[in-house]
Amino acid sequence: MQVRRIERQADVGGIIRVHGSAWREAYDGLLPPEILQDQTITPTEEDVQQWQEALRENQEGVLVAADDEGVVRGFVDVRWGDSETKEFVGDDEAGLKAIYVDPDWWGEGTGTALLERGLEILPESIDTVRLETFAENDIASQFYESKGFERTDVGEYDIAGRSYSTIVYALQL
Repeated sequence: MQVRRIERQADVGGIIRVHGSAWREAYDGLLPPEILQDQTITPTEEDVQQWQEALRENQEGVLVAADDEGVVRGFVDVRWGDSETKEFVGDDEAGLKAIYVDPDWWGEGTGTALLERGLEILPESIDTVRLETFAENDIASQFYESKGFERTDVGEYDIAGRSYSTIVYALQL
């Protein structure tokens, strides 16, 4: 497993596939089936172009985990400075916007490798990393708490007209 920056267009397609697959698996029973089915797992060229444009804003903070054949098995998106972060992320802090792993690779250390490498690329001026996850996402809560993140707040996230409870976590670096 290699954790690295995006190198080619196929990496972006892999990010889309991992994102869609992980959403469908992790949020099954939490989010409505129609929302989950809307998550792309077989991206079109247009999908890849749209994601490339969105990721371009934060090229420094997006890393992929690729297997020995170069297939993307997970990704992390950390943001700081001028990159778009959530309102609960302070000026000297970073936001962990996303970390997703292909469900077939859960429990193999991929998420841990992505998180560790994502923290390594942060500027020295960053003293705290914050993130938000669905309150009912026990797998995510267990993962972040096992890595030293502490619950600091609660919130709400709206999807398709419904509000979902969230937990805000912080990790002091």
